[in-house]
Amino acid sequence: MPAPHDAVGRRTYELDRAHVFHSWSAQKRLDPMVVTRAAGSYLWDADENRYLDFSGQLIFTNVGHQHPKVVSAIQEQAATLCTIAPAHANDKRALAAKLITDRTPVGLDMVFFTNGGADAVEHAVRMARLHTGRRKILTQFRGYHGGTHLTVNMSGDHRRWPNDDGVAGVVRFWGPFLYRSVFHATSEEEECARALEHLEDLIRFEGPDAFAALVLESVAGTAGVMPPPPGYLRGVREICDRYGIVYIADEVMVGFGRTGSWFGFDQHDVVPDLITFAKGVNSGYVPLGGVVVSKEIATTFADRPYPGGLTYSGHPLACAAAVATIEAMTAERMVENAARVGAELLGPGLVRLAEAHPSIGDIRGLGAFWALDLVTDRETKEPLAPYGGTSAPIADTLAAAKAHGLLVFNNYHRIHLAPPLNVSDAEIEEALAALDKALLGADSAYTGAVS
Repeated sequence: MPAPHDAVGRRTYELDRAHVFHSWSAQKRLDPMVVTRAAGSYLWDADENRYLDFSGQLIFTNVGHQHPKVVSAIQEQAATLCTIAPAHANDKRALAAKLITDRTPVGLDMVFFTNGGADAVEHAVRMARLHTGRRKILTQFRGYHGGTHLTVNMSGDHRRWPNDDGVAGVVRFWGPFLYRSVFHATSEEEECARALEHLEDLIRFEGPDAFAALVLESVAGTAGVMPPPPGYLRGVREICDRYGIVYIADEVMVGFGRTGSWFGFDQHDVVPDLITFAKGVNSGYVPLGGVVVSKEIATTFADRPYPGGLTYSGHPLACAAAVATIEAMTAERMVENAARVGAELLGPGLVRLAEAHPSIGDIRGLGAFWALDLVTDRETKEPLAPYGGTSAPIADTLAAAKAHGLLVFNNYHRIHLAPPLNVSDAEIEEALAALDKALLGADSAYTGAVS
C-alpha cells in the first residue's frame, strides 16, 4: 500500500522504514499499514480508513481494542505503582494468579509469570526437565511454540529451519489432521487411533526414560487451526502417564476463551501437568505470559530453588490488565459468546461460503478461531500457496479483503479468522460479506472440477 496521505501518518511510515527492524520479515519488502487508533472490533489507518479486525492481531485481542475496563485498570495502576521487582508481592499479581487458577483444573494452583508465550514455554520445559531429571522433549510437526532459541527449535514448522542447530533435545511427531492425513485415515476415529499409535511407537523406539515432557498446542494455531479429534488429548494424557512424561498444554494462543471455553483442553476432559499462557490473558494490552504449575511439580521446588526468573515477572501494569480482562470476560460472558457465534454464526456462515467458492477446500475451527484452507483443486487438495510461502492469488485475496474493510490473519494458503470474543452478530455478517467478495480472487486461480 502507498505511504499515508496524512502528513503525520506519512512521517510515522518514514520513521518506521528508516529505523524499525521488523520480525519474521525481509526488511526491503515491508510496507506496513500505519494504525492510529482502534475501538472494539475496528481499527483505523492514518488516512481514516476503517477496518473490521478479524485478525486478532497475532491472535490476542480477545476483548477487542481499547476495552474501557482494561484501559481504566492500566491507568489506575500506573497512577499507583508502575513497577516493582518480582521478589515483592503486589496486589494485582496475587489477584491475577488467583483469577487464572480459579479457571484451571483442581491441583493447578500456582502461577509463574513471564513476559510472553515463548518464555512461558521455555520455563515450562525447564521445570519439566528439573522435575524429571530427563532431557528429551516431544513436540508436534505443524506446531509452533515461540521465537526464542529453544522454543523455535522445538517448533514443527518451517520457521525453525534457519534457526535449528539440532541440539535442543527435541523429537517431533505427527499429530492428527484428517484433511491432510499422513496416516492414510478415512475417518476421525482412524486418524486419532493411528496418531496415538505412532506417538507411542516413537516414544518406545526413542527410549521412554529419556523424555521429560510432551509439549502440545491444545488446538494447533498458526499451523492451521486444527482442533484435535475426540479422544486424542485423552490418549496423549494416558501415554504421558504410562511413561512418566510431563504433559505441557501450550495454551498461549487459544487460552482464555478463544475456542469457546476458558482453555482449549477443557473440551477434552484432560488435566495437564503444566499450562503455558499469554496473549488472551490480558488481550495483549501489556505483555504478559505464564506457566500454571501442578502441585506435584511445585513441590519439587518447595525446598529447592527454582533456577530461573525474569526482571519483569508479574509486572503490575500487565497483571492489572489481566485482572480487568478476566473480570470483563466473566461479567460480559465473552467466552459463552465465542462458543455461540462459532456454532451458530461463523461456522455455518463459512459453510455457506464454501458452497459458493470452490477455492475453499476445508473449514476448521470452533469458538472465535477458524481457518479456511484454500486450494486450487478440491480433489487433489493442492494448496493455493506453497508450504512456507505465499502466492499471487493469496496476495490478491488478502488485498481484496482489506479493500472491503476486513483484516484477516494469513499463513501460507490459509485465511484465519480470530474476531474478539465479544464480537457482535452484525460484525460477523459484515465479515462474511467482505470475505464473500474477497474470495473471488482465490476462485480465479482454481483449476479443479466444480461440483
